[in-house]
Amino acid sequence: MEAVQSSVDMLWVMLGAILVFFMHAGFSMVETGFTRSKNTLNILMKNLLTVAIGSILYFFIGFAFMFGPSAFGLIGSEGFALLGRDDIGFFVFQAVFAATCATIISGAVAERMKLSSYLLLTVAMTAIIYPVVGHWVWGGGWLSQLGFIDFAGSTVVHLTGAVAAFVTAWKIGPRIGKYSGKTVNSIPGHNLPLGALGVFILWVGWFGFNGASTLAADPALVPPIIAKTLLAASAGVLATAAYTRFRYGRIDASLTLNGALSGLVGITAGCANVSLLGSMVIGLVAGIVMTESVRILDSKIRVDDPVGAISVHGIVGIWGTLAIGLFDTTGGLLYGGGAEILGIQTIGILAVVAWTSLTAGLALFVISLFLPLRVSADEEETGLDFTEHGSQAYSMQDVFRGTGAAADQSFAARLNQLGEDPSVQKL
Repeated sequence: MEAVQSSVDMLWVMLGAILVFFMHAGFSMVETGFTRSKNTLNILMKNLLTVAIGSILYFFIGFAFMFGPSAFGLIGSEGFALLGRDDIGFFVFQAVFAATCATIISGAVAERMKLSSYLLLTVAMTAIIYPVVGHWVWGGGWLSQLGFIDFAGSTVVHLTGAVAAFVTAWKIGPRIGKYSGKTVNSIPGHNLPLGALGVFILWVGWFGFNGASTLAADPALVPPIIAKTLLAASAGVLATAAYTRFRYGRIDASLTLNGALSGLVGITAGCANVSLLGSMVIGLVAGIVMTESVRILDSKIRVDDPVGAISVHGIVGIWGTLAIGLFDTTGGLLYGGGAEILGIQTIGILAVVAWTSLTAGLALFVISLFLPLRVSADEEETGLDFTEHGSQAYSMQDVFRGTGAAADQSFAARLNQLGEDPSVQKL
């Protein structure tokens, strides 16, 4: 029976790893749909390369820093390249989490960050920045010893990625045309149906993200976690739809799609600690918090985030982590447990924000010594698909704007060039 239970547990964790891996398709679709068509290939390549780089680096370095024997509660010290480790299934599950953290940055810096600079930042995220935070919370580090609670990663995964995204987006500046004096200009995405597909993929993947974080097929724990994941996301959708209808006079589609993701991020930290009703309240608040955060970041702080990643993963990640201090059924403030958990959660949030801000900022500074962080104005106007990859996602659509060589590469111009190429047989 023990062997059977072990096999079932491993099967569930591997299924969870596959679902979390599939979330990268969701991230790709959301980022692609919420941005302009001339940058589609660039976004797809960023997401694909993030998974590949993250997996390799996490194997050689990141996993050891995160789950190796603790050095002063700060960082792991053994297990590089899995030497001396036989828990390969656990490594796979954690590796897809590491890539998820890094890819949050991609959406926030879409349409203007140089691919090579982004990839070097991904190296820093998956090799050092994220594993250190993970060690503090999940690897036996000082925050776990303090009593910090983050069951599946509202802070460890989402807030860490969002803080790095905020620092990077602030550093490289907004897209051309986003701000004109005091005016904030809308730059709509080219394919909201694609973005909606991405949201549904992420929603499905989140059942593995939260559910398999049990690391066992526990019939008493897994179903409630998945139920709370479903309810929180649903509450986030309804809250955002209702709030945008009240705030702006109509239901905003892009914000409502992000409302689902906000509910999911919000419940991730406390999915094993709160009640079903508590999960719905967390999701409801998450949708409203995200909507206001997007407005403030965009119009007041003026940090250009094309997909709302900073608000969804960062601000709501903070809310979800703090919500445990209120809704934890064994010691939360609303259950008569006092403010102790809330205080510990606050300390953890501040520590992660400080660590990630400093290290991501340092990484960007070092990268900028060797490579530009941002593409040129001409390259941005032309679109990163052509300037970074020499191609375009939609062959029947002229996505180029500007003059000179870029304009000569329109679809019509390419057809004319085919007729002039002696190697192409004419009909």
